[in-house]
Amino acid sequence: MINIGRRQFLQTSALLAAGSVTSTQLHAAQSANAAGNLHLAPFRFDVSPPLGHPLCGGWIKPVIDYDDPLEAIGFVLLGAGDPIVICAVDWTGLLNEAHVEWRKALAEAAGTTPDRVAVQCVHQHNAPFACLEAERLVAATRDFTHIVDLAFYQKCLDAGRAAIEAALKQAVPITHIAQGEAAVEKVAGNRRIIGLNGLVVAQRGSSSRSEPLRRYPEGLIDPMLKTVAFYNGEKKVAACHYYACHPMSYYGDGRVSADFCGLARRKRQTDEPDCLHIYFNGCGGNIGAGKYNNGSPELRPVLTDRIYAGILASEAALVPEPIQSLQWTTTDILPPPDDRFDIDALVKQIEDPTQSPVSRNRPAYTVSYTSRFNKQIPITLSALHVNQTSLLHLPSESFVEYQLRAQGSAPNRFVACAAYGDGGPWYVPTKDAYPQGGYAVSVAWCDPQIDTLLSGGVAKLLETV
Repeated sequence: MINIGRRQFLQTSALLAAGSVTSTQLHAAQSANAAGNLHLAPFRFDVSPPLGHPLCGGWIKPVIDYDDPLEAIGFVLLGAGDPIVICAVDWTGLLNEAHVEWRKALAEAAGTTPDRVAVQCVHQHNAPFACLEAERLVAATRDFTHIVDLAFYQKCLDAGRAAIEAALKQAVPITHIAQGEAAVEKVAGNRRIIGLNGLVVAQRGSSSRSEPLRRYPEGLIDPMLKTVAFYNGEKKVAACHYYACHPMSYYGDGRVSADFCGLARRKRQTDEPDCLHIYFNGCGGNIGAGKYNNGSPELRPVLTDRIYAGILASEAALVPEPIQSLQWTTTDILPPPDDRFDIDALVKQIEDPTQSPVSRNRPAYTVSYTSRFNKQIPITLSALHVNQTSLLHLPSESFVEYQLRAQGSAPNRFVACAAYGDGGPWYVPTKDAYPQGGYAVSVAWCDPQIDTLLSGGVAKLLETV
C-alpha cells in the first residue's frame, strides 16, 4: 500500500516540477564524456568541538564529554576539468557565510573554484551549529551565549585544507561506478501530524514518548537508503550512502556523538578500512525517528543496526559499470525572506539579556539570512552526474517532497539527494505546507516561493544531463 502511494506521488510531483520556473541561470561545468583518466582522493579530518563548546547553536548543554568523534569525510575528484570536492560534515549545520567559507577553503586546497565544492552536514544535534554573522550579532550584546567558537571554526578549516593537500598526493584511479538501494526498516516517519482541519496538530520528532503519536502510520517518507560507489577496477574506493531522516536518537546531555547514522557509517568503515564510507542526510526536514524511537539510550544501537542493515543491503545490489560520462552542474537561487519576520523586533530580542539563549540565538539566524539576502549572496545547488547516476546537493532542512520530486522527474536515472548544505534558509517546507503551520513552518525563514525556486533549480540540474 505504501509503495503504491509513493509511486503515485512521484508521478504527480514530476508533473509539478516540470511546470516550475526559476529566475536563476544554470552553469554547466566541464565534463568528461569519455572518462579515462579519473582519480579520486579520499580525505577525512576530525571536527569534534572542545570541552565547553556550544552544541546545537547554544540551546542545549555544552560539551562535557565525548561518546564518539565527529568527522568531516569526503573526496576530491580529479580528471573532469577543474577538481570537484564533495564532503559530509558531522555538524548540525553550516549557514550563510560559514558555508561559503567552508567551500572556499576546500576549493583553495584542491586547486578549484567554490562552485565545484559541495559541503553537506549530517545534522546531528550534539554537534556544532555554525553561522558566523549570527555569532557576531549575539557577541555584540551582553550576557550572551555563544553560537560557535570562531577559533575552533578556523581550526577546522585549517584541518580541512591539510587533509585535502595530503589526500591529493595519494589519489587513486577510478574506472567504474555502481549504485544500489534497499529499504530501511523501522527508522523514518513523517514528523508532521495533520488533523481533520488540514493543519498540523502535533509533531512527532526525533524521539517521542507519546504512544498515540507513535501509533500514527509512517506517512510520506522515502524508505530507500541509496548507495553510490566508485571503483578502481574491481576495488571499491569510496561508497556514498544516502537516507532521509533526522539522525538523532537522543541529545542534549552534552556528550558529543555522531549518533546512529554516524555510528552505522563508522561500523561499515570498520568492515572495509580500505574503502572510504560517507553518509549523507537526504531531504529529512520533515522526517524523524520518533515513530520508532522513545529517546532512550537503549535504542541508539538498535537504530544504528537498522541503518547499518540498510547500508549492507544497498551495497549487495552494487554492480560496477565502466564510467563513460561525467558532468558537474550548478545553479544559483536566492529565495526571499518571509515578510512575516520583523527584523527590528528580532534585533531587540537578540539584545535582551532577560531572554533565554534559544530566544536570542535563533532570531540571530533569521536576521543573518535576511542580511545575506540583502547582500544578494546566492545559494548554490550542484549535482554530479556519472553515467545514469546523479548526486544532488541541496540546501538546508528540505522536506522529503523535494527528494521525491527529483527522483520522479528523472525516472530513468538513479538520483541520490544530499540535503543540509547551505543552511541559511533553515527549514524548507513545500508551498502547500506553509498554510498547514507547525514547527517547521515557524522556523522557515524564506517566503513560500522558495518551493518554486528550489524545485525549478533541481529540475534544471537534471534536465541538462
